[in-house]
Amino acid sequence: MVTQVLSLTRSGLADFVLQRVTAVILAAYTFCVLGFFLIVPVTYVALTEYFWSAPMQIFSTLTAFSIIAHAWIGMWTIGTDYLRAAHVGGLADTLRFAYQMICLLILFVYIVWSMRLIWQF
Repeated sequence: MVTQVLSLTRSGLADFVLQRVTAVILAAYTFCVLGFFLIVPVTYVALTEYFWSAPMQIFSTLTAFSIIAHAWIGMWTIGTDYLRAAHVGGLADTLRFAYQMICLLILFVYIVWSMRLIWQF
C-alpha cells in the first residue's frame, strides 16, 4: 500500500481525465505548429511574429503547463507502481519521496525555463 499521496488531483478518475485533456492540448499544439511550418515560408521574421504573438504565447503557456501536468501524473504513477515495499524493500517510502522530489524539481526548472522563453523576461 502506498502511504504518500502526492497525486495531482487526489482522485484517480480526475487524474485520468486530466491526462487525456492535456494529451489533446499537446496534440492540438503540435498540429498548430506543424501547420505553420507547412503553410508559411519559414524565416526568422515569420517565426518571431508567430511565436511572439499574444495568442501563440498564451497557447504555448497552456501547452507548457499541460506538459507539466501530463508528466507529473505519468511520473507519479510510475513511482507509486514500482517503488513499493514488494519491489524495493523497507526503503520504499523514502525512495518514492526522493524520486517525487527530484521529478518536481525537474518539472519546476522546466516550467521556469519555458516561461522565460515564451514571455522573454
